[in-house]
Amino acid sequence: MSSLGATLSDSVVITKRNLIKVKRVPDLIVFATLSPIMFVLLCRYVFGGAIDLPPGINYAEFLLPGILAQTVVFGSTVTGASIAEDLQKGLIDRFRSLPMSRAAVLIGRTVADAGLNVISITVMALTGLAVGWRINSSVLEAAGGFLLLLVFAYAISWLMALVGLLVRTPEVVNNASFMVIFPLTFASNAFVPLESFPSVLQTFAEWNPVSTVVQGARELFGNTVPGAPVPDAWPLQNPVLYTLLWTAIILVVFVPLSVRAYRRTASR
Repeated sequence: MSSLGATLSDSVVITKRNLIKVKRVPDLIVFATLSPIMFVLLCRYVFGGAIDLPPGINYAEFLLPGILAQTVVFGSTVTGASIAEDLQKGLIDRFRSLPMSRAAVLIGRTVADAGLNVISITVMALTGLAVGWRINSSVLEAAGGFLLLLVFAYAISWLMALVGLLVRTPEVVNNASFMVIFPLTFASNAFVPLESFPSVLQTFAEWNPVSTVVQGARELFGNTVPGAPVPDAWPLQNPVLYTLLWTAIILVVFVPLSVRAYRRTASR
């Protein structure tokens, strides 16, 4: 079998292992689904009447793409915490003793976590439909919106994989990821229009990739106002392209770095 074929085969095995673990530890699924539901309900009914939006769009349609983006980005942090946990428990040492591809462990981990994000998105979309969110575009465009969210989150998973390999304790990974991802998601257009931001923060938010993945999802779901003014910033004028550029950059940088860090860790 070729090297690529062996890597893919080993990755499938590791992915299955991680998904079976989720099945045997149902708490992971319970909290991965309950938290987004609570967040949708709280934001919809607590903030819904306090946010000024352009005429013609309700807060549910403005909110859901933002919450979907925040949830999948936060969901990608599971990758780092899980890898750190495997290191702490000595599971990586067991993998090292097996005749398997080094990259397969990371690929299997990130793909399995992408599967968890699919479950979270499905639950949130159903909850959103229940509170007034609607998709006003074609089936293909809506599928593109969900795919954009998942692809961006998958790239973030590789960044978090590197953090998990360097930090090596789940608690520190969770704290470190929260300190970075929390400001990125809230300093964006996920929950409020950017016009309400101070000028410096608004400029940052306009170039923040979380803002563009939210804007891209809104456009693909048909949750924007027809004929509304076009944003001044280039990233928000081309949100899908800008998000895919960031996705490619993150993958190009962090996939090799993560694999190299794993090899160093596994060779100790």
